[in-house]
Amino acid sequence: MALHKDLPPLLALRAFEAVARHLSFIKAANELSVTQSALSHHVQKLEQHLGKPLFIRRTRAIDLTVDGQHYYNEIRPALDAIATATRHQKAVPGPSLLRVGLLASFATLWLAPRLAEFLNRYPHIQVELLPAIQLANVAGAEVDLAIRYGKGDWPDVHATRLMTETLSPVCSPAFKAGQSHDSPLLMATSHRPFEWTDWSQHYQVDLERHPRVMLHDYNIVVEASVAGQGIAMGRHRLIQRKLRDGSLVEAFDWPHYHSEIGYWLITPHSPPSEAAACFIQWLQETCADA
Repeated sequence: MALHKDLPPLLALRAFEAVARHLSFIKAANELSVTQSALSHHVQKLEQHLGKPLFIRRTRAIDLTVDGQHYYNEIRPALDAIATATRHQKAVPGPSLLRVGLLASFATLWLAPRLAEFLNRYPHIQVELLPAIQLANVAGAEVDLAIRYGKGDWPDVHATRLMTETLSPVCSPAFKAGQSHDSPLLMATSHRPFEWTDWSQHYQVDLERHPRVMLHDYNIVVEASVAGQGIAMGRHRLIQRKLRDGSLVEAFDWPHYHSEIGYWLITPHSPPSEAAACFIQWLQETCADA
């Protein structure tokens, strides 16, 4: 006997299974991403095919008829078997590539030591870190998302604060022991010198007598400070290990500075890909724990 002669319309069968499982046309329509009208049409088509009603329709609720319940109990294992067979036959997806734009210092000093946890959780996602001084173009798909340091005031992007930063001037122990009143200030050219500006305004410190040494990246600022070349503005999220091992110390005996300066997630206005959504959730959880 030809099997297709007894098979009902498969779209109608799928619609019936969803409505029977939820006992709701609204929930079933949302799950299948169709209108309630289209869903009702498919169910009626199945009922016509069988020659009997499958649901008892009430004003605010529905129930399966006795025949509808029997039919649901019989077809559900068959649909589960089809779904299982389909999963087994699907090709294993290749790794999803996720491109993240960020400053090299954040990648080196904060993200890289934590990235293994993400890769263990999502082994199918391949993360490519793209260090750049300039803000990567997320809107133009240059990267999938970006992580930036500052006050979140970049134009034409969607910025969400990940975590704030604690700031204080730091230097090597040897430099602190012999520093003068005009010690050089080490600054990264990757951003405006708002750290030193905000800090000096907050504590009413005149920095004019201090020469400024402009370095390409904050990684270089940190290493120059460890080498005794001057005073750096310490970003405590990034230099915790240097402070713990004593290679950097507080340059002044003043309280740490807290402000709106911090790390921000930059995303396009369009919905994120599955890989980007996984990374965003993990990153926000990790930042919250930090």
